[in-house]
Amino acid sequence: MKNFSKLAFVALFIASGAFVTSCNDDDDKAAEPASLYAKLGGTTMVADPNNPSQMIEQGRLSYRSVVDSTITLIVSDVLAGEEGNLGLHFAPVLSEALSGNTTNVAILSKNLTDFFSANTGGGATNTYSGLGMVAAHDPAQNPRMGKKSNNADYDKFIGYVGAAAGLNGVTDPELIGEVVAVLESLRAPIVQE
Repeated sequence: MKNFSKLAFVALFIASGAFVTSCNDDDDKAAEPASLYAKLGGTTMVADPNNPSQMIEQGRLSYRSVVDSTITLIVSDVLAGEEGNLGLHFAPVLSEALSGNTTNVAILSKNLTDFFSANTGGGATNTYSGLGMVAAHDPAQNPRMGKKSNNADYDKFIGYVGAAAGLNGVTDPELIGEVVAVLESLRAPIVQE
């Protein structure tokens, strides 16, 4: 009976260890917050509205839609002569685009989409291979950048992103707060003036 009790105790100990471990694994998974990329649609494949014969991850599409809307808002303010617009920052790209060459606008959109997708939980399918933040925002290192940014410029840019998010159905204040937190984490390398 003593051997049976010891064996039962050992079996119970092993079983309870396995149960606690499996519960801990579940708790860890439950405790891990969803990435911003996942909250914006994640890896669910959807038809790409820009190319209906191709599929795109919903998270990436969400970012691309906001990026493209942000670019459109900036260009609209430049064309309207809006005071304090960011036209000087994007002058080289805008000049080309207004002349009919949209190559660098497409590169800007892709780079921003890649950057945000890769750095907010997009996983292995989303990579960023562009310039680092300091180089990307320094006209001496990036000929597509027209001028260095100051805090007011960056605040204006964050406002454009917020407006673009709203235009694309991202209206949850908590989710917008997460997007702003990501943008704020980039302020130091981007604001160089």
